[in-house]
Amino acid sequence: MNVLKRLLHDDGFLFQGSDPRLATCRGKQQNQRSKLNQEINKQIMIRNGAEKLYKVTTNKKLRETVALELSFVNSNLQLLKEQLADLNSAVNIYQNKSTPQLVPMIPLGLKETKEIDFREPFKDFVLEHYSEDSSKYEGAIKEFMDIRQAVRTPTRDVNGVKLLFGYYNLLYFVDRRFFPPHRNMGVFFEWFDSLTGVPSTQKTIAFEKASVLFNIAALYTQIAAKQDRATSSGVDSAVDNFLRAAGMFRYIRDNFSNAPSMDLSPDTLDTLIQLMLAQARECLFEKLVPGVEKLGLQTCLEVAQEAEQVCRVYGEVHRVLSCSGVKDYVPYSWISLLLVKAEHYRALAHHYAATGMLEHDGEIEKEAESYLEYVHCPPDANSTCMDVLVPRTQDERRQLGRAHLRASLLLHEESLRLHRMCRQLRQIDNLQERLRTAHDASLDAYARCDHEDDFQEILDAPRIQAATKYQLTLMPPEFGEFTVDDLFHNLGPLKAFCARRQWTAARVVHLRKDADENFGFSVRGDAPVTVAAIDDHSIAQEAGMREGDFIVLIGSTDAKWMDHEEAVRLIRESGDRLTLKVVTPTDSYPASKSSGSTHSSPASSTLGSGIRLRNSDSSPFSKDKRRRATWNFFKRSQSKDRMHFATPPSPVVTDIVFR
Repeated sequence: MNVLKRLLHDDGFLFQGSDPRLATCRGKQQNQRSKLNQEINKQIMIRNGAEKLYKVTTNKKLRETVALELSFVNSNLQLLKEQLADLNSAVNIYQNKSTPQLVPMIPLGLKETKEIDFREPFKDFVLEHYSEDSSKYEGAIKEFMDIRQAVRTPTRDVNGVKLLFGYYNLLYFVDRRFFPPHRNMGVFFEWFDSLTGVPSTQKTIAFEKASVLFNIAALYTQIAAKQDRATSSGVDSAVDNFLRAAGMFRYIRDNFSNAPSMDLSPDTLDTLIQLMLAQARECLFEKLVPGVEKLGLQTCLEVAQEAEQVCRVYGEVHRVLSCSGVKDYVPYSWISLLLVKAEHYRALAHHYAATGMLEHDGEIEKEAESYLEYVHCPPDANSTCMDVLVPRTQDERRQLGRAHLRASLLLHEESLRLHRMCRQLRQIDNLQERLRTAHDASLDAYARCDHEDDFQEILDAPRIQAATKYQLTLMPPEFGEFTVDDLFHNLGPLKAFCARRQWTAARVVHLRKDADENFGFSVRGDAPVTVAAIDDHSIAQEAGMREGDFIVLIGSTDAKWMDHEEAVRLIRESGDRLTLKVVTPTDSYPASKSSGSTHSSPASSTLGSGIRLRNSDSSPFSKDKRRRATWNFFKRSQSKDRMHFATPPSPVVTDIVFR
């Protein structure tokens, strides 16, 4: 396999992209998350049992005891959730340690899941539905379980992303092979909520798919947060990964409905999309800052507007969080960090506007003067802002620059105050250092200005208009980049041999004819070859063959993947004795269609669009360009010297006639 490449080690098979150390002695944070998830699940089960007992019992003393136990369990559960929230609030876990001056980003933790034993359900289904020896597929089932086990502990890098994408694409085939829409397989997928640790269980494989996609997006956020954003390539990589995470969250929102866990709900996903876009916007701003003071007035004003744009998008994310049901779900430190960043980048907007005006010498060029007309927002009627929006003289530029510096200082002080109010944020040293550094830079610039008395000191700086030259586009997941093999390829072509098709039990047909007799049937198509027609009172009809039968075995050779020419050759070589194994479909089978398969409804449990197989012959989405008409040179002739052919004609065969 390409993505799910196996590597042989002393301790057995491992899958590229999985960290075996995480499977035994997990990383510090993941180990704590796992223990908290298990304890939360235990307390929820105890609470559910106690609530049921409280409802059914009539014993007064027992009800009092159960009520006391419920109070204790609820308190314990609340403490566990707060511990998990604190753990999720530790945004400094995945940050790059080499650049402490950078503002930390918000990464997401992975959803946890339990191990599932697929052996018995899958083996039973192979025997019951496909009428095959299930022992032949024990290796494939074990390999699938090993892949899923590896997916539980992906590495925090591009190989981990490849592993999860490969598993998701593999789920398409597993879904089609083993999960019929009309019955339950008895397999329960249990995943823990990413932020609360509350377990959710569903029978549908769509829940498994959505959870895997969520973890892919979470890995993107962790990879983005780890980038060295002091370099141009690091910024580009961070932006790319945040946009990929946002695109994945949007894909989950648009293609999966009725999510059982809060982290997959539409409100949460909408919030995460906007958060990832805001962080991508912030990374782009960081790329513009180095050396901007020396690039002139207009460049400083452009950077000021970019900073105001970052402030605006973070303010919008905070507004969405405050007005939706997500407010009580996300960690408090996230909300605090959003406010801190909004104030911080608004302060930077005023700082760079002031820098451009105070550092500029001489007359303002016409282009810069025209640009200034769109930098400041017009003041309101009752506003205390300066009425100088486009400074014409050196003195007006100085006054306006000092006003922007004062606004910058006040906003920096507000961001530091908000930082001190959050216990989790106080533990992030590089954040406080970054805020303090920005505050000191504005303070030093203000100290260098003249301090003569000026009535303009009492007026506020005008607000800066948010604007950007960079348009961010969500990057949808590219499933086709990660090719996988169908582990259960030997069950037959997916278009015919899947859990959604129904057929009779396989039966063996023995045909025997004399030299001057015909078998009396014709075949068409390939993979699988289908019985096209049966002559009345023929040997084939008497043996029990039916029109539309799939030929799954010719002699001792498996014919499920056999092409048309190979099947014809084996039938010819059988002579006067032919043994076939056939199954009769009990539902309609579009035999005239190609082997291509249309993608299923996004919200259904058969999602897998975009999957591309390495081998086009085994792909459910490949197009069969060799569409075949009915192969009927076995048709019973009207005379001994004449035979009928389909169009296009096949070579005349005079020694074997099956009809």
